[in-house]
Parts: sequence; C-alpha cells; structure tokens
Amino acid sequence: MLRPLLLAMALAAPAAAQPAQPWAAVPGPSAGPARSVGGAALGCLAGAAQLPPEGPGWQAVRLSRNRHWAHPDTVRWVQGFAARARAAGLPDILVGDMSQPRGGPMPYGHASHQTGLDVDIWLDATPGRGPLSRAQREDWPVASLVLPDQSGLDPARFTPAHERLIRLAAEAPGVDRVLVNHGIKRGLCARHPGAPWLRKLRPWRGHDSHMHVRLPCPAGSPDCLPAPPIPAGDGCDGSLDWWLTKEARRPAARPPGPPPRLPAACASLLRQP
Repeated sequence: MLRPLLLAMALAAPAAAQPAQPWAAVPGPSAGPARSVGGAALGCLAGAAQLPPEGPGWQAVRLSRNRHWAHPDTVRWVQGFAARARAAGLPDILVGDMSQPRGGPMPYGHASHQTGLDVDIWLDATPGRGPLSRAQREDWPVASLVLPDQSGLDPARFTPAHERLIRLAAEAPGVDRVLVNHGIKRGLCARHPGAPWLRKLRPWRGHDSHMHVRLPCPAGSPDCLPAPPIPAGDGCDGSLDWWLTKEARRPAARPPGPPPRLPAACASLLRQP
C-alpha cells in the first residue's frame, strides 16, 4: 500500500516540470477519435468534446479559462450526473475545470486534469439558487466547508444537501474516485462508519469547496495510465491522521533526477492544426 506522501508525489509531482503555456494556448481540440494518453498528471487528450456552458441541471463556471473540454465519456458523465442531482432535489451543479482542448499541463491551478478524465464540481448546494449569468460565474464565491484547522466539517456551513451531492458522486456509475479535503472525509467517516460509498471518497489537500471527480481510463485509449488502485476498506482509519501532520501540509517535492516527460504521442498531438 502506498503511504499518503508517496501517493501524493505519484499523483501530483510530474506536472511541475512540464511546459504548460503551449497547451493552454491551443484554442480547440485535435481531429480524430477520442483518446486519453498517459496519466492524469502527465498526459494529453485527443478528440476532446466540450461541455456546453449550461444545460439541464448544470452551469459551467469560469468559462474564460477554456477548460471545459474532456473525453466524450466525461462530458456524458457530467450531463448524466447533473440529471441525477436535479432528480435528487439539488440545485444546478456548478462545473469547474475539466481539461484544456488537448489536455496537457495547465499553467496554474492543477497538477492533474491532463487526460480529459477529471472534473471539478463546486460544493455549492444553496437552496433556490437559480441560473447565474456567465459574468456571475466568472467569480462566483464558494465557501470552505471545513474548520480552519481542517480537522473536520464546519457545522455552520456543511449541510445535508452537501452530503447528498458528495454521496451521489461517490455512488455514481463509472466513477473511479472522488477527491475531497481530508476534513470532509473525516467528518463523513464519523457520520457514516462502514458505509461502502466512503471507499471512493479519497482525502486530499485543498478541495474544501469543490470535489474532484475522476473517471477510469476509457475504452479505445490503450496508452491511458490508470491511477494507483484504491486501498481496501473505507479509508476511515489511522491514515487520515497523516493529513494533519507537518509533512502532509508541505507540498510534495519532485523526486530527484531528470524531470518526467510527457508521452511521445502528446508532442505530435500538440502540433496538429
């Protein structure tokens, strides 16, 4: 089993070494069939689809970033999840960053989100929140749901609707894992000991006002690298305590040696018109 520090390095470190600006500058996707290449923090995306800015049950935020591209399977998943959230009586989900038009490293904000299989969903469950204008969505505030020391949920802000939204994602078909702040995970473990859906809810730093949904490698993507397997059990054990240590609060350093390189297929994908 990977220790939390080693897992953090495995998932987050590679992107720091990659030139991101060329990927951010590409305005649209490549031609051809959809294909995820490499891993979430060291990869790219061919044949991406774009999530519409709004639709039944969802509203995309920060459209100016041009980060609502993904593998078509991911776009379909978001649309299906929005429908399930609406059926559960929740307001429109607010969809944050997915991927750039051809995936790849981003100049700021994320180490992962490179292969079109990641999507941020903001933890805004405000009752009665109606449609927001696209201008409003550029800077819509969402409060942290954890205590200042991140030891648990903030009872003044975390509501049953937030829990319903998170659980809905963790139980949704086709989800590999859902990353949330370790304080959210800790609080839900205390409320629902032994619940099977907690296994897919993975603790992470940040992620206190949004959840990060990751899908598995899709069919037709032989060069896609899956994330490390989720350990057995619900994750509500002593490993959660590590996230409150000084070691956990320091950003993971890149391992010594030459920086990792993007898969060779990504270079030609970036050069395509």
